Amino acid sequence: MRCLRPGVVSRATLLGLVLWASGPHLPARAQDSAPARKQKSVYGKLESVDTKLNGVFMRSDQGKRLAWQFPAAVVAELTKYQTGDPMIVIYRQIRSNEKRVTAVAFPGKAEAPVYRNMTGSRVLMRSTPAQADGSCVPDPAKDAITDTLVSDGAMTEIGNGCWCCTTTDETCTPGNKTGLGQAILINCFK
Repeated sequence: MRCLRPGVVSRATLLGLVLWASGPHLPARAQDSAPARKQKSVYGKLESVDTKLNGVFMRSDQGKRLAWQFPAAVVAELTKYQTGDPMIVIYRQIRSNEKRVTAVAFPGKAEAPVYRNMTGSRVLMRSTPAQADGSCVPDPAKDAITDTLVSDGAMTEIGNGCWCCTTTDETCTPGNKTGLGQAILINCFK
């Protein structure tokens, strides 16, 4: 999963960058043991989905055109959404030129926070209630944590205000806010 540089991105540019940057992707693998990287989000609208290039184009709320590369199964799932649908891409900055996507969310597409696991393996979804101001608790008490195992391809609803996902043999601290809508999990982190 790579985000291509903002700006005008043609399908030919996407293909060239996809071929240049493609490498093995290990779904649902907890990423290296380096310190946790802060998650970030891009808000915008879906522009198009290109199944031939496994690419998804979005227009950010700041007006930038962004292209994202995903596995074919994720792209097939994203074809269910319409051009113009609001979307959020939640990612981690791995290197200065590489972003690794955790999830793609579509606000308002469900009446509860619903997550589909498209990581390629079973994952642990961990959730906690949000604080009064809506922020996530940095070090939640054990009795406030809800753990849910989600099989690959399965969906789950998260009733708490914050979430994270990881492999079933790891742990994580919920730092992503939930929201009403559907999200597709692509990578999980420690």
